[in-house]
Amino acid sequence: MSTAATVRPFFGSSSTSIANDQVREESLAVSAGLKRQDAGLLDELIVRYQHRLMRYLLYLTGNREQAEDLFQEVWMRVLVRGAQFNGKARFDTWLFTIARNLVIDQKRKKKMASLDELFEGGSDDDRPMSFEIAGDEPTPFDRFANLEDRERLAAGMLGLDPIYREVLVLRFYEELSLEEIAKVTQAPLSTVKSRLYRGLAAIKPQLAAAPAVRSTAPSAPRELAETGLRAE
Repeated sequence: MSTAATVRPFFGSSSTSIANDQVREESLAVSAGLKRQDAGLLDELIVRYQHRLMRYLLYLTGNREQAEDLFQEVWMRVLVRGAQFNGKARFDTWLFTIARNLVIDQKRKKKMASLDELFEGGSDDDRPMSFEIAGDEPTPFDRFANLEDRERLAAGMLGLDPIYREVLVLRFYEELSLEEIAKVTQAPLSTVKSRLYRGLAAIKPQLAAAPAVRSTAPSAPRELAETGLRAE
C-alpha cells in the first residue's frame, strides 16, 4: 500500500474533529511519504490544502498574481525539502510557515524588511483587492454568514494591518491554535495574543454589522479571555 493510500483516510475529517493520536499518525505518515518523495502523496496534499494555502497567500499579499506565483513555489519547496518535515507538528503548520517565509523573501527583494511593510509605499496595483476563495469546508466566519456578510468581513480583513490580518486568518479561517500560529509566524506567544486581540478589536465593527455572524463568530472580549490579555 502506498503512503498516499495510508494517509488518505485521514483526509476525510476536519483537523479540528479528529483525535490527537490520529493527527500524530497522519503527520508521521506524511513525513515518511515526503522523505520517499511519494508523488501520489504530494497530489493528495495539494488537493487537500490548495484552497487554504491560496486563501492564506491572498490575504498576505493582497495580489492574486503574486499569490498564484507563490502558490506554485510553495509546493516546489514541499517537493524539494519534504525530508525536512519530521512529523512532530501538523503538516499545515509547516506548509504555512514555508508560505510566509516565501512572502517575506519576495518582499525583501523589493527592499521591504518584514511582513509589516507589505503594503507600505505600494503602487495602486499593490493595494489589497477583493476576492472570493472556494473551499471544501466552511470556516468559522463562513459557516453562519450569507454572501453579503462574507463580503463585508473580507473587506474588513483586507483593511487590517497585515500582521493582524495574518493572525485572524490563521486562527479563524485555518483554525490553528495560538501555539501553532506562534510557530508559523516565529513570534512569541504573547505577541500572537496581542495581535489577535488588536485584530479582533479592529474587525469588531464588521462583525457587529453582520447579524448572522454576531451571535456565533468570536467576539473580541471572548477571545481576549482565552488569550489571558486585558483590554486597555
